[in-house]
Parts: sequence; structure tokens; C-alpha cells
Amino acid sequence: MRKISTINDGWRFIKRSLSPAEAATADGEAIDLPYTWNGTDGQDGGNDYVRGAFWFVKRFKAPPAEADEDIYIEFKGVNSSALVYLNGKLVAEHHGGYSTFRANITQHLREENTLCVCADNRKNEAVYPQTADFTFYGGIYRDVSLIIVNKNRFDMDYYGASGIKITPAVNGADGEVVAEAYITGGGEVKITVYDKDGNTVASGASGERLTVKNARLWNGVADPYLYTLKAELTADGKIVDCISRRFGFRTFSFDPDKGFILNGKPYPLRGVCRHQDRPKRGNALTRADHDEDMRLIMETGANTVRLAHYQHDDYFYDLCDENGLVVWAEIPYISRHMPQANDNALSQMKELIYQQYNRASIVMWGVSNEITMYGKHKKDMLAFHKRLNAFVKEADPSRYTTLACFAMCGFNNKSAHITDIVAWNLYLGWYVPFFFLNDLWIKFFRLLHPKRCLGYSEYGAEAMPNLHSKRPRRGDNSEEYQALYHEYMLKCFERHPYMWGTYVWNMFDFAADARNQGGEAGMNHKGLVTFDRRTKKDSFYIYKAYWSKQPFVHITGKRFANRTGKSTVIKVYSNTQSVSLYVNGKLFKTLKGDKIFKFKIPLAQVTDIKAVSGDCCDECTIRRVKKADPDYKLHVKSQTQSWQK
Repeated sequence: MRKISTINDGWRFIKRSLSPAEAATADGEAIDLPYTWNGTDGQDGGNDYVRGAFWFVKRFKAPPAEADEDIYIEFKGVNSSALVYLNGKLVAEHHGGYSTFRANITQHLREENTLCVCADNRKNEAVYPQTADFTFYGGIYRDVSLIIVNKNRFDMDYYGASGIKITPAVNGADGEVVAEAYITGGGEVKITVYDKDGNTVASGASGERLTVKNARLWNGVADPYLYTLKAELTADGKIVDCISRRFGFRTFSFDPDKGFILNGKPYPLRGVCRHQDRPKRGNALTRADHDEDMRLIMETGANTVRLAHYQHDDYFYDLCDENGLVVWAEIPYISRHMPQANDNALSQMKELIYQQYNRASIVMWGVSNEITMYGKHKKDMLAFHKRLNAFVKEADPSRYTTLACFAMCGFNNKSAHITDIVAWNLYLGWYVPFFFLNDLWIKFFRLLHPKRCLGYSEYGAEAMPNLHSKRPRRGDNSEEYQALYHEYMLKCFERHPYMWGTYVWNMFDFAADARNQGGEAGMNHKGLVTFDRRTKKDSFYIYKAYWSKQPFVHITGKRFANRTGKSTVIKVYSNTQSVSLYVNGKLFKTLKGDKIFKFKIPLAQVTDIKAVSGDCCDECTIRRVKKADPDYKLHVKSQTQSWQK
């Protein structure tokens, strides 16, 4: 039976260019994995981006193994390219920083071993991504494990996949599932399906169509029910390998008039995009980090997430399965088409599909993002898109293909009509003026292409929680403007219910080393939550008001504590039907309304405010000042200000 042990502890990191032999004996920094070396790239306002080919070295004893067993090493993520040497021998080469890869190291093991990994995030026109609005971290930033398996085993050598392909279907009240096992060596495979309580509900052999009577459906956030499928490989009369994977029964489709349909019912996808990085640590996340991200996404009431712009950690896909989030999964084929990297984009798509095929949450594969941003190689780009889309449809006919179009991509651009469905990255009201352009754009697209399923893959506006304005305007990066923008967008989407999906850019602020905006260099501040996950911006709560069923009240502008004038408007977000406002301990007014409640109150020198609805309350204090607080205004050359309270 297979045995898995992580080897994340006790590595050395050597931040210089060396040969494999030199790296094996060189001094370095003592570290544990996960680790990235450039977690602060661009955030000092300079251009000292740390892109290089650096070394990670680990010494370990060979794990005990039987004569009929092999030993693999598995990497869950090395950015962007990796060369893996064991005792001086090259055992693996991998190009693509976001997916799992493995190598059989049995023949190269000694009693005492030296493992040297060169992680390379230098510019390389043959590996995606090279041009994008996010930081390219370098390092080994996910788990590394040793896996001991029998020579008769579920396949370990095919694009990092699990060795089992689970295809569920729904037939009336019953569920049907076909599990195709891929094995190395020989043996017989037994398949057993268990419900959530561990009861056996079906069993058979690999490739058989198994029936689960009265199957419970995976029904999004309302009921994300998962079954477990266990595959056992028997050789010479004994079980030699066993793997288990979860899956869900569900049906889904897209309709140009009804939008997304889950299990036969309209289910408008309203959610967020997610980048995975964190301050200083980049992509080197813990499970606690992933758990926190999921809790925050679920608090908004979102029912879908676009995992941009690359394959995310297996554990986060687990969380999406468990919480019922519909997932748009994609590869980093982004911004600029590079003909010499076509094979790499295809390889990364194969890894994404083969490694994540069994997920209940994934309903679409994203083939590219804003790939028409640069006009070069247009003919080759279109030809490759058709090739890539055709591969995805052949590899997984059960799911849909999509792509995210660049804002300047025209309604009739050929690339926008290759995939099954399409979505646009549009920032009308942020990069260009006027919120109402969103309505006009959607209506015009529908007029031209009434049978084309349309979504918004990105939309958003920058905001810093320390920046505020009495009269918010586009480009001021104020928390108030971002809130007004998202208020409009939510109403806009209500006016166009046929849109299959809409995704806020972004759930969290994230690192973008080439940027220098909002008074904080190296960052994109379009998140509903700050980079460190400590501060929920006001916009977070307008989404909670629209999407969440958990009652709450939130006073906006609480960080806008110093205000001028004899009066001010207090705006409250809530998903309750009425809100009462108390000013300096006395009831000021009770308003009935829908999500947004506005109160115009007189300002004293110090005004204590409390909003109440049932058992929910929120409070803040506002001070009357003679002059507008200069710290609330965007100063492009200013240093990052502290706004955590």
C-alpha cells in the first residue's frame, strides 16, 4: 500500500547561480517549505525584481521500501521551471509553476541522499506566464512529498494525475458513475462508492457504469453533497494500492436567456476572482491561509469563484467542492501570445484537466485571459485557440470552455467566438468614465449576438481603506468611490439577469510588481479585502447585502472619521428590511429599505453613531473638523500609510 510523507522541513536555500554539483555543497539559508524568495517584489516602489534560477537543497535518508516497491518524489508547485537533481542525476524537468509533477527516483536513491532543486522564474518566452498584472514569485511554494508505491499501482507518471478518472451523470432520480482506472504493472481494480456517512452505495469494476439509487445531488452552496469513490488494486491475491477521491452528481448547462442552470434550475453565478498570494510570503501559503480565504469568500454569500490566472492548490479545490462554490478553472495563458510557448500552454492545460478532472465544483475550463492585449502573432494565436479549445472538448466533453476577453476586444473579435461561452474583463467606470456604459455595452452585445452566453469575468475599482472623499470621483482610490462603483454594478446585473456569471476583480488585494498606484507600490488594490486579509472594505459589505442570507448591518465610511460641515450622510448596508440609527445615544430615525439605507444627520464635535436591526448592530464615531484631513487624499509620491485600526 502506498505511503506518503512530506519532506518540507530542513532545506537550504542558495540565492545565487550555481551548477548542480556546486549547489550540493554550497552554504545557504536554513528554511522550511513552502518558501518563495521574492515575496516583496516591486513593493518598495523600485524595480529590483528578484527573478533568477536559485537552489533548494535537502539531505535525507532513503525511506524503507520493499523489493516490489518504487519511490517517487512529488512537487505540488515550483515556480516557474524546475530542474530536480538527486545525487547528481537529473531526475525531473518541469515547466509551469502551478501544477503537480512527480519523478520515480528509485534507481537513484542511496542510503544518504542529496536533493537539489533549481527553481527558475527568469524570463522565458517558452513558458507561460511572462506578461501579466501580477507578481511572478519564485520558489518551492507547495508541499514536497516522498511516495512509496507498489510496482503494480495506479499510474503516477501521467501529467501529475491521480490515476483514476471519475465521470458522474444523472439519470432521473439516480446517479450513474464511471470510474476509469489507469494502472502501471498489472492487477484487477475494484471500485466502491460511499455516501457521506460511509455507507456503500455502489460497487463494481473499472470502466463499469455504476448506479447510485436516489442520488443526492451536489447542489451548490445550498447542499454541496459529495460521495467518495475508492479504487483498490489487487495483484497476486492482495491489495497493493488504494486511492480515494470525492465527486458529486450534478447537471449544469448555460443558456443565453436563462444564464447558468444547475440541476435543472436557473442559478445565476455571482462571485469573485481570487489570487492566492499573501504579504511577504507570496504564494507560499498554509492550509490556514486557504481556510481564511474560503471563510471570507463564503461570508460575502458568493456562489462561484474564478481561480485566476493559474492552477490553484489542490486543497483550495477541496474547499470549493466542500462549500459548493462553482469554479472557473484556468491556465496562465495570459496577456501576450507567444508562439514558441504553444506546447507549454497545452501542457499546462493537460495538467489542469487531468489533475482536477474529478472535481464536483469545476464546471468550465478557461483557455486564456486577455490574450489579445498585444496584437502580434494574431494568426497563430487564433489557430492555437482553436487547437486548445478542441483539445479541452476532447479531453473533457462533460464541461464547458470559456475565456476572458480583453476590454478592447471588439464584439465580433474572432477569439471571442471560439469557446462554448464567453466573458469580458470590463472596467467601465474605472479606467474610462461613466457607469452607464456597462448597461449600454451589455445591451449592444446581446443585440449583436442574442444566442451567445455572456458573462463578466472581471470588473472592479481600486480602493485604499485610508483614502476617503466627501465627493468621490474616478481615480481617487477612495473607499467611497469603490463602494459607489459596486453599488451600480450590482444593480446593473439585476437589469441583465441572462448573464451567466459575474466575477468581482478581485476578492483580495494582490501583488503586482509593475504597479505604483494608490500610495502603495507593487500592489493592485481592487480587492474587497486587503492583501493581509485584515480589513474588509466597505464594498465587501454591499456584496454581503446582496448575496448573503446571514443578517447583518454595516456602517460605511467608518474609517472616514474626520469630516467637515454641519451635517453628513451616514450610509448603512444591510440585508434586513429596516435599520434604526442612533446618534449620540438617541434614536434618530428608522428606515425601511433594500440593502442601502441613507441617513442625513447633524454633526457635533464628536458624534457617536449606532446602526441597529434586530440583533445586529454596528457603531462608529465621527469627529467634526474645520479642514478636510489631508491624509484622506491620494498623494502619488507618498509612502505607504498605516490604515489598520
